Amino acid sequence: MTPRDEDEPVFFDLNYVTITRDPRSQLVLAIGGDGRAAGILQTAGGFHSAPGASRDYHRLPHHLPVEEQRHGATAAAHALLLAGYSVHLDPALNTLATPNGDRQAACRYLAGLESRARATETDRDVAVLLAEIAAPEEGMLPQLVRALIATWATWGERLRDAGLDDEPAEQLMEATSSLSNQAHRITVIREQAARRTPPTAAAPGPASAPRATSSAPSVRRR
Repeated sequence: MTPRDEDEPVFFDLNYVTITRDPRSQLVLAIGGDGRAAGILQTAGGFHSAPGASRDYHRLPHHLPVEEQRHGATAAAHALLLAGYSVHLDPALNTLATPNGDRQAACRYLAGLESRARATETDRDVAVLLAEIAAPEEGMLPQLVRALIATWATWGERLRDAGLDDEPAEQLMEATSSLSNQAHRITVIREQAARRTPPTAAAPGPASAPRATSSAPSVRRR
């Protein structure tokens, strides 16, 4: 073993710890590990030991809000990793993964689009940019429209089932329809930009023959 190997963590593969949410009870559970892992789960994540049919497991309290459950699960998982354990953490419980990370990535992408838009030099550059924004199905605007449609449908149904006025949801539907129409309009503009060809310098025409100059009439002397 080299000195570098001595600095590497040792993973206890036989003591693999899984932290996940039970789909039936909605409890956040930790399964696996030894006594040392149980202590880390309790001190770092706030887990409690509970008796199971085959072996004990660990769980977070029922009454914790969802975000506190996620923070506890993430803190416990990282503490276990630092201690050398192998850990599987349900991505839905990982506060360091997404959705905030996805939102930041989306913001960076939009900022990049803005920079590219400022740098466009030809109609073809504009067409490429507009395709990313409004292309059918895959463009950002059509995807946004689908998200708004899902929001409107779910919201409107919930309001109607509760016997409440669904006018706000209907207004959202009208705004979404307008946005969809504008996305189609941008697609048409993109096609026009793609068809345009850059202006070329006029080709030189045939050299014109020099205009014949008439000689001045001779002056007769008497």
